[in-house]
Amino acid sequence: MLKIKETVIVEGKYDKIKLSDILDTVIITTDGFGIFKDKEKLAMIRTLAEKNGILILTDSDSAGFKIRNYISSAVRNELIKHAYIPDIFGKEKRKTEPSKEGKLGVEGVSVEVIMKALENAGVVVEKRPKTDRRLITTTDLYEDGLSGRADSKKLRTQFLKNHDLPEKLSTSALIKVLNTIMTYEEYKEAVNKIGGK
Repeated sequence: MLKIKETVIVEGKYDKIKLSDILDTVIITTDGFGIFKDKEKLAMIRTLAEKNGILILTDSDSAGFKIRNYISSAVRNELIKHAYIPDIFGKEKRKTEPSKEGKLGVEGVSVEVIMKALENAGVVVEKRPKTDRRLITTTDLYEDGLSGRADSKKLRTQFLKNHDLPEKLSTSALIKVLNTIMTYEEYKEAVNKIGGK
């Protein structure tokens, strides 16, 4: 598994599943054209872009380019890397027929094709730093009142709002995002500001 600093933006859950076996980074799905209506998710993408940059890896069909252009218009250009899947015609294994344009998407191409696209985009594989950095954990969320308690929903909603994060983030996704955008100390400071424990 390769560690990269950028957050990767893909279209759907099958793209995310494919990349999760290859890359050690935060991977966000746009849920296809759902990103056009999801202002919270777009705000989160902007936040992640400001912290470590983003890598957009959408399909090479017209829908993929519309999504890519939409996100590109919302994030500063210098914070974006673009990886492109070449036009490879075929059908994904899970589908009964090819896509409208007949091209394979991110989920359907080989790992080698994805690696070449990342290389062409200038993505650098990071060496794992030897650090004693304290990561934020699910236990921290519980102990600080952001999960598992009667009043957690209210506290968590305020916390997410303060950091331009979507309300529907799962706990595991939230942990990944938090460890990308802040240190443990910054997290504790943010919890204290909203009255957490």
